[in-house]
Amino acid sequence: MSVRLRPVEAGDIEVFFAQQSDPEAQRQASFPARERQAFVEHWEKRVLGDPTSRARAITVDGAVAGNIVAWWQDGRRLVGFWMGREFWGRGLGTRALSEFLGAGQEETRPLYAEAAVHNVPSIRALKRCGFDELEVVRDGPDEFVVLKLG
Repeated sequence: MSVRLRPVEAGDIEVFFAQQSDPEAQRQASFPARERQAFVEHWEKRVLGDPTSRARAITVDGAVAGNIVAWWQDGRRLVGFWMGREFWGRGLGTRALSEFLGAGQEETRPLYAEAAVHNVPSIRALKRCGFDELEVVRDGPDEFVVLKLG
């Protein structure tokens, strides 16, 4: 399978919306879905409209499989990725993250990531790409692992 990263195109946002609307994906990420308008505004203004953010569409054999984004928050550079459920369990997220972290795409270090404690596949992908676990934090009823690269 060919995993590639490319700049996000306008039509990708609808695919991302459908992927984040999947109840199992929401449970796995411990992240609630946004309504369509809020989702589109977030992507247009906060992600694509922020010159300090870096967003890429993840494609697998030409199909949009998900996205990966790096952004600044509270003085830290964070990275996050989201894959459509039909692409889970094949190491594609790890391959996409590895490509994003190399080849001059996202070179900021240290780089941080957070994943729900029960999201073992995402934590595994981050660790395979060199992230180290720092701590577990609680946000209401949810617990997240904070990881750091560099």
